[in-house]
Amino acid sequence: MIRALLAATFVAAAPLAAAAQSADTAPAVPVLRAHVAVTSDIVRIGDLIDNAGDAAAIAIYRAPDLGTTGSLPTTQVLAALRAHQVIGVDTRGLQDISVTRSARTIEAKEIERAIASALERRNGLGEAKDLDLSFDRGVQTLQLDAGNTGALRPVSVHFDPRSSRFDVLFEIANSKGAAPTRLRFTGSAVETVEAAVLTRAIDRNEVIKASDVATERRPRAEVGRDVAVSAQVIGMQARRQLRLGQALRQSDVAKPDLVQRDQAVTIVYQAPGITLTIRGKALENGTEGDVVSVMNLQSKRTFSGTVVGRNQVAVVAPPHPSATASLPAPVALAANTAPTDPRKAESR
Repeated sequence: MIRALLAATFVAAAPLAAAAQSADTAPAVPVLRAHVAVTSDIVRIGDLIDNAGDAAAIAIYRAPDLGTTGSLPTTQVLAALRAHQVIGVDTRGLQDISVTRSARTIEAKEIERAIASALERRNGLGEAKDLDLSFDRGVQTLQLDAGNTGALRPVSVHFDPRSSRFDVLFEIANSKGAAPTRLRFTGSAVETVEAAVLTRAIDRNEVIKASDVATERRPRAEVGRDVAVSAQVIGMQARRQLRLGQALRQSDVAKPDLVQRDQAVTIVYQAPGITLTIRGKALENGTEGDVVSVMNLQSKRTFSGTVVGRNQVAVVAPPHPSATASLPAPVALAANTAPTDPRKAESR
């Protein structure tokens, strides 16, 4: 009785096991993807749907341009799939599919920095941060195949200091085993420096104010090695007439005159134990520390003093010479005079 029951159970269970096995081996339903990213220039069936099976490697569309995204209507995709016997696709109610082509983006600024670094200190050039580059063809942001994962490596760098021309070739290694990508750039490189540039014309002997200058980068060849920055010229006096837009050099300015010719000054007369102040007149211009001629307005005497402040000249009296004993001058012997014999002197 028990054996019959077990046999009946086994017979009943056999169709169920077969049905489960059939369900496990049935192909999965293809499912449409809403967003697709590809790295090559073509779109395959396997990129668009999950569970594509043997049809996954079949190419059906051209990919968008590098770094861009395109849209495919679902009806158009289904028609392309049916042409390759891919049917019964679960669209999940999607009306269209977005397809993005992955790319490596290299910004124009990154290219400029790489070129400046390659040219740094080459044939007389300065640091990379001080180089101003101009290109024969405008440099734009580049989109490269996503497989180009290597660094911008300079393999050929040329710079002619006479013409300021450069020619730089880069290589970018490809992780997919393809040949490295080569990028070549040509143009001109000029070393620049920060300079104080006048925002208005300045007359000779005029003192430069903060509002009179702006900071700009100028070619070093234009301004020379003694270029001045704003902090070095503000409050200084122009040695000569200076024009609007001129980049200043250190030799263009000097300390401002504290004493002006023919102007009234205070003369501070200093002697040991005494200090006097008298009115005077400057006979020449002078800045702090300069020795100038001044006139005592009362005695009309002229003497020299040191400029110590605005319209102030110090005169220090020389110390009185101390009395010293007068010593007789030594008597020189003639060159041909023979020494006196002491014995002859005694006999005389």
